[in-house]
Amino acid sequence: MTNIRLNSPLALVPAAVAGMAIGAMFFSLFGGAWLAFGSVQAMGPRWGWVALIASLSLAILFAAVNQYRNNSPALAAESGTPAKKKQDRLFHIINAGQWVLIFIVGNVLNNLGRGDWFFAAAIIIVGAHFLPLGRLFRYPPHYATGAIMILWGFGYPFLAKAGAASPVGCLGEGLLLWASAVYALKAEPPVEEPA
Repeated sequence: MTNIRLNSPLALVPAAVAGMAIGAMFFSLFGGAWLAFGSVQAMGPRWGWVALIASLSLAILFAAVNQYRNNSPALAAESGTPAKKKQDRLFHIINAGQWVLIFIVGNVLNNLGRGDWFFAAAIIIVGAHFLPLGRLFRYPPHYATGAIMILWGFGYPFLAKAGAASPVGCLGEGLLLWASAVYALKAEPPVEEPA
């Protein structure tokens, strides 16, 4: 068995894989929620579709949990480091900012009589929050996810027949999150270069 120092680049690979799995867990659940909401919005409560979406979300979730379990010791080993504590703090700030901004923008849109634009705005905000996360986690695919979501949020209201209120917005957002989850489970983890 090879001994790898925790501060070496090779030690970061399992920790990065575990971190990517955590992201995939959230993407699977939030993607499923967006898809289920869009499905109900489009077709009414057809529980067969909702059950299918839930099943697929759970399949992605279980794959992510398995990947996490296989790599979690490396993530736990770095959890007490100052760098990891700073990263966690910044993640929580970015995530909280996203939710606060969604709440504020949702209220502003409702007060302006444009509540139909809530989902488009939420998609744009969710996409924008991926941009600083890409840098924070040194994970370039977050830049692509964020950019695609931002473009989707701005674009679908003009492409869909029902405009910003179209369920296609939620459906597209859900599929983007699922695609990001699956990609995270298959992607090569980022490896830091030696100093």
